[in-house]
Amino acid sequence: MKAGFDAKRAFLNDSGLGNYSRTTLNAFREYYPDNHYVLFTPQISNELFINYKDFDVISPDSSFSKIFKSLWRSFSLTGQLKKHSIDIFHGLSNELPEGIHKTDVPSVVTIHDLIFIRFPNFYKTVDRNIYYRKVKYACDAATRVVAISNQTKEDIIQYFKVKPEKIETIHQAVGPVYFDKQDTSDLHEKYELPKKFILSVGTIEHRKNQLTLLKALKTGKIETPVVFIGEPTIYASELLKYISENNLDSRVKFLTKVPEEDLAGLYQIADASVYISLFEGFGLPLIEAMACGCPVLTSNVSCLPETSGDAAMLCNPKDEKDVAEKLKELLENTETRNDFIQKGKTRANQFHPENYSKKLISLYSEIIELEYAL
Repeated sequence: MKAGFDAKRAFLNDSGLGNYSRTTLNAFREYYPDNHYVLFTPQISNELFINYKDFDVISPDSSFSKIFKSLWRSFSLTGQLKKHSIDIFHGLSNELPEGIHKTDVPSVVTIHDLIFIRFPNFYKTVDRNIYYRKVKYACDAATRVVAISNQTKEDIIQYFKVKPEKIETIHQAVGPVYFDKQDTSDLHEKYELPKKFILSVGTIEHRKNQLTLLKALKTGKIETPVVFIGEPTIYASELLKYISENNLDSRVKFLTKVPEEDLAGLYQIADASVYISLFEGFGLPLIEAMACGCPVLTSNVSCLPETSGDAAMLCNPKDEKDVAEKLKELLENTETRNDFIQKGKTRANQFHPENYSKKLISLYSEIIELEYAL
């Protein structure tokens, strides 16, 4: 099998879509090395995707302008697929190159979420319009659509009228680093952390709902400090204001750009992981924490109960008192903690890269066999 991929995010994105792309590609090389994988990207960088030389990589000449490289990815890629005899093409991040429906190359697109439709106020109008056009085209043109959760599948059906049988739910994988024991001996000193702390991972934005966690600390008189890891947005100013007004400075710390190995280590030494987002396409930090043996508190809304199964304590993300009560239970009740730690490790194994890559390769094979049979 010769599979092609839109690998832009693998090279250039250090968060969600980039992690998904790198985890997917690395899993294929690890567990299905006999296949041929071709990565198409407008730009090559080894800062994030350090082992990209394990793949065939196709990109425009480095002397071309940034605008041309962007156009190459969107409008010239279909010609490259035929040139390189690609058996199947996978758009890993919500889009497919224009014109792919006119080729004889079967395609798959992964749709991560439709948050830009559900929460339009979080996006600029021009961005929403671009996202809508790209996702709609990808869903229409793709041979099959991969949704990373049943929540996303339902949204695709609702907003783009895609037939359910065209959509395959394949939960995304967690990077292998989270299943390995990390050296945590210097992490407290390196990041100037207290001995005990709560971890909250995710972009600092309104949808992630970090302010309610701070209010829960205050309401529940929870003394354990919280460490936020994620890039800040304008929403961070609301958190800083609340922290200042309620004298929480000594109980809150913000970190960014934490290497993945360190992040795994921080999960392993944290007393709990709190992820009380208002809406998600999947909620990867839940499974990262579980794989690391960290007990999880998460929201009882969106896809988060689907992702966590019975392996996390659920709360109402809009009710700071409920968040406080559940968090105190998770921090103080040894039996409850141990129960969720054990359930979490079992749950995380379902999202191991080996299991995930097996499902995708099976889907590719099914599509290719059907195409040749026609």
